[in-house]
Amino acid sequence: MDAITIQILRNKIASLVDEMHYHFYRSGYSTIIRESRDFSCVIVDATGRLIVAPPMFFHAPVYRHLVGRILEVYGDGGIEPGDVFVSNHPYEGGLPHVSDMAFVAPVFADGKIVAFSGSIAHKADIGGTVPGSTSANATEMFHEGLLIPPIKIRAGGKALPDIERLILANTRQPALVRGDVTAQIAVTEMGATRVGELCDRFGASTITEAFAAILKGAADELRRAIAKLPEGTSSAEGLLDSDGVVMDKPIKLAVTITVKDGLATFDFSSSDPQAKGPVNLRPSMVEACVFYALIGSLGPRFAFNDGMRDAVRFIYKPRTITNAEAPAPVSNYQMVNLKLVDVILDAMAYFHPARATAGAGSSSALLINWSKGRPGGSNMQYEIVGSAYGGGMGHDGTSATAAHLSNLHITPIEILESEYPCRITRFEMVPDTGGAGRWRGGQSMQREYELLEDASVIRRFDKSRFPPNGVAGGQQGGPGGFVINPGTSSEQVVRASARFELKAGDRFVLQSAGGGGYGDPHERDEAALAADIAEGRVTRQAAETQYGQKIR
Repeated sequence: MDAITIQILRNKIASLVDEMHYHFYRSGYSTIIRESRDFSCVIVDATGRLIVAPPMFFHAPVYRHLVGRILEVYGDGGIEPGDVFVSNHPYEGGLPHVSDMAFVAPVFADGKIVAFSGSIAHKADIGGTVPGSTSANATEMFHEGLLIPPIKIRAGGKALPDIERLILANTRQPALVRGDVTAQIAVTEMGATRVGELCDRFGASTITEAFAAILKGAADELRRAIAKLPEGTSSAEGLLDSDGVVMDKPIKLAVTITVKDGLATFDFSSSDPQAKGPVNLRPSMVEACVFYALIGSLGPRFAFNDGMRDAVRFIYKPRTITNAEAPAPVSNYQMVNLKLVDVILDAMAYFHPARATAGAGSSSALLINWSKGRPGGSNMQYEIVGSAYGGGMGHDGTSATAAHLSNLHITPIEILESEYPCRITRFEMVPDTGGAGRWRGGQSMQREYELLEDASVIRRFDKSRFPPNGVAGGQQGGPGGFVINPGTSSEQVVRASARFELKAGDRFVLQSAGGGGYGDPHERDEAALAADIAEGRVTRQAAETQYGQKIR
């Protein structure tokens, strides 16, 4: 097939993914979809291999596992035009956690499957022991909500209402979940229809050949980049604060990377045994961390797809934190992803030191279940909390953004105050929280909330006990934190993920971790440090004590 046709079809699929993404967040009911955009939409080939990566990068490797399981259970003969499959199962479907629900629709042409359209999105509540389902201290996946193995929710174009009734009977937020599910099914079916139209226009065999060429091109590109690396082995490890249940025990994540004969092997066997609390990972999440870190280290402009799997090998040890077995809980997977990325990047620095970067902060989550909520609105508030990147050679870290993997959005204050009974009394960057270095880490983000009604609050975060690391002489970033009723006699400083029952009038401050610094702080450009002081990023005292410079 000629290169022009391949590129045209790749761009067609990329545009379709963007179109699906746009229609979904414009149609979503919950703030999780409308504001945070905690979802992905994709097109995969007939075996589940991803063609173009979605903005929500860590979902990218999941679809191969999910579609593979659908094909295993139903086979070609059990899948028909107009079918739509649903699953949220971390072990049978490879989903990140129970709150993420996936829908998949086949694309038929010339009487056979040529592709699948798919989507994954976080649901406001899917049952479990706590409102919002994402428990900070679950000890088994059954605490985290209703489990749905890959099954049909549409068959031959006809709805199976009993499946929807079952899902809605297991949620505390049926209106939100129904709205998001309906929108998600619609956008998934739209993706399948659009690919069918491409088959009609270009021919099914042309589409299939183009997909194969796109996958092979990505594999060849990554192999060439890996072949340029020095052969050898590098190891790194890092610690999570805890698993949320055994609070005094940190959790070790470890990787050994071997580059040889144009292949990169990632061995996670030295990671700790799977945890009692909800910080366990399935291989699909580990794969996301590996490809993210590998592409970031070797070629940020590389376009990920599942063809890249041909250039990478994974080694796991059973029943470890990076290869957990059911029924180990997984709801706090994302903060583990972020720490694992830091560990992988640390090991990758041996092979490509020019792309080394300091540790990032930990994007995290806040969930509030209000006793009543605003009239006519929802009483379930879910937010993604931004953090910061570490500094790297030639650049400072970015502040107040979702760190690594997700490309999620911070919910605007106007949305929070108009839809929920709360006031945001402070929203700011915290001075001196970006790790000092020749290139400074990004700053911590801080928000203060005042509750106007009673509420159950779940705060999930990491990097309070072990802040983001500095690199090449750079200093650590500021730790994450959570303080209830600051400055009062009832002040409570919280060091780990937990659930709290708060009253109207209570306040709390959440602070994300700052990014680590890169290089000797005494080598920071004087003009850059002066600008930091002028903008409130660094105090004059820190300029003297940490950077060794006195700015007039």
